[in-house]
Amino acid sequence: MKKINIAITGFRGRMGQQLIKSALKDKSLRIVSITEKKMIKKRFKGILPKLNNENAFKKTNVIIDFTIPKCTFDVLKIAVKQKKKVVIGTTGFTKIEENLIKKYSKKIAILKAGNMSLGINLLMYLTEITSKSLGNNFLSKVFEIHHKHKKDHPSGTALMLGKGIAIGKNKNFYKLIGKKYLNKEKFPYSKKINFNSVRRGEVIGEHEVKFSSGKEIITLNHEAFDRALYSEGALTAAKWLMKKKPGLYSMRNLLNFN
Repeated sequence: MKKINIAITGFRGRMGQQLIKSALKDKSLRIVSITEKKMIKKRFKGILPKLNNENAFKKTNVIIDFTIPKCTFDVLKIAVKQKKKVVIGTTGFTKIEENLIKKYSKKIAILKAGNMSLGINLLMYLTEITSKSLGNNFLSKVFEIHHKHKKDHPSGTALMLGKGIAIGKNKNFYKLIGKKYLNKEKFPYSKKINFNSVRRGEVIGEHEVKFSSGKEIITLNHEAFDRALYSEGALTAAKWLMKKKPGLYSMRNLLNFN
């Protein structure tokens, strides 16, 4: 069986390290390149790190990127030029940046997800169904906890779940975004979607969506205990993307949720 050549950007980050660990266990994959924003001359797992340039991705089939938006766009520019497929797990994009990714996807195959976990993507699907079923009689809010090192808030996953609420209501998500709280013990419901992000310890990830009518509350939640959930999901995405034509895909497409 011919192996798929992958490149992992931001290899020194938490997800970069986990991706390498998971990829080395997968016999269908070969890591041909690992990159960082600064030159590193010491080999890691027998691979000499490179900068994000054309040489780094020359032998790559799929680039897997869990970094920051600026780095992601540096990678995408090269990927478009070399016709490489890209899996994006980076979060924190602005609306303008999201639209720019859509433009790039007209030239190359891109799978982008705020979370690569099967459970989280099922949670989003259930969030859409619940939101649609409950209609406007229920207010909603999103709560999430991540480790103290995570910089962006709300998390990409929390925003993804908020988008699920908006899709269920058939409304524009950006017009439904309410207040964004950080490290609050309690936070209110409103006619818009409020978010509360807690950053503490080494928590891998907890997400919760609540719907309230004032008389009852419906709660959907997910807890992650192992970062391998995300790396294995990203590697599955890379393999799935190999057969896809240019376009913007999500884990929902991969999992075939209707």
